[in-house]
Amino acid sequence: MEISRNGTQPSAIGPEAWFTGAVRIDPLFSKKESTKGAGALVTFEPGARTAWHTHPAGQTLIVISGMGLVQREGGPVEEIHPGDVIWFEPNEKHWHGASPTKAMSHIAIQEELHGEVVTWLEKVSDSDYAK
Repeated sequence: MEISRNGTQPSAIGPEAWFTGAVRIDPLFSKKESTKGAGALVTFEPGARTAWHTHPAGQTLIVISGMGLVQREGGPVEEIHPGDVIWFEPNEKHWHGASPTKAMSHIAIQEELHGEVVTWLEKVSDSDYAK
């Protein structure tokens, strides 16, 4: 058994290349030698969002507070709320973030496949975000 104590892993600022706006990433668990999954608590300030991206093994989001937005390529922008669980298929191009007026926090879980976890793409434009 292993207990990861709160406060033992420092928070990080979401890199500008991958995010628009203020984003904080708090690691929760890392990939182990015998596992492929990792998870983090990600907090987006109002208007903050990821760039478009894909995950080779898919991604699960669990919304824990606030109100957010998600979109998969070709689909509508959809609101997400606490308790919602979102699954993005492997290699499904998507983005996620806070609503324009309310912050949002979610737990993000993804697995490594062939040494890859995520492929970052172009940023979401303000006009696409506002849809």
